[in-house]
Amino acid sequence: MPAGRLGVTEVVRARRVDPHQPGTVSAYVKLVERPGAPRVRGTRTALEFSVPKKILTGAAGALVVVAVVALYQLGVIDLPTQGSPRPDTGASAPPADGTSAGGSPDVEEALRWLEELDVVAETDPPGYDRSLFPHWSSGVRDGCTTRQVVLLRDGEDVEVDDDCQPVSGTWYSVYDGETLTEAGDLDIDHMVPLKEAWRSGASEWTTAERERFANDLDASPQLWAVSASSNRSKSDEDPGDWLPPLESFHCDYAVSWIEVKHVWELTVDQDEAESLREVLAGC
Repeated sequence: MPAGRLGVTEVVRARRVDPHQPGTVSAYVKLVERPGAPRVRGTRTALEFSVPKKILTGAAGALVVVAVVALYQLGVIDLPTQGSPRPDTGASAPPADGTSAGGSPDVEEALRWLEELDVVAETDPPGYDRSLFPHWSSGVRDGCTTRQVVLLRDGEDVEVDDDCQPVSGTWYSVYDGETLTEAGDLDIDHMVPLKEAWRSGASEWTTAERERFANDLDASPQLWAVSASSNRSKSDEDPGDWLPPLESFHCDYAVSWIEVKHVWELTVDQDEAESLREVLAGC
């Protein structure tokens, strides 16, 4: 990330207790592009990191947060996001009510993002093929493929073999509330399906851009480990035609969909936008 391209707009202290690191809380910092700075597709719009509770309180906490962001922007440090695997532990399963581990979705921000998206009539450019979005890249983290990283991140008590393939663990599918114990029963869903992205502007991207989108672990909430049945029911539909069976997840789903489209500068069609607004109105 170019130094100085982003600025801090909001710090939400003690947003949630970090269950993996006792005595710490997760600080959440929202970023915004500075006026006149060139926009880069797929850039993070927020940082989340854990610090001791005592440090995060008071003026010292503010200085720590600012220092962390400054070092991140200068490229001195890299920060794990909510989508990054934590060392030596599996990620906790999402709560049964369907809300995300990070707390309630930011509906107001999602509505602002939605207003910034271009609304255009949906077309279906010829030439689509999944191979145009190379996915499940190998060696993305510690020798694991993108799929394996998501399974490690989204599962609980996950154990892997020498090839990083999960051999045991538990996964909660936020789309339908199912709890699964076999990695083979899960699909890694692209929140915005590849074909939907193709129809929304990705047909004009380079293959390298499409590969980054299809393997996006950090820039947006694009990859989710869910039950194979729910993922295949979704297919390549947008929220105007499909929402998760678990209604309590609809708010998170709409917010995540909008965030992916916003980060990757994809378009929405009118029915899709209206459906998203309808969902968010009930959040």
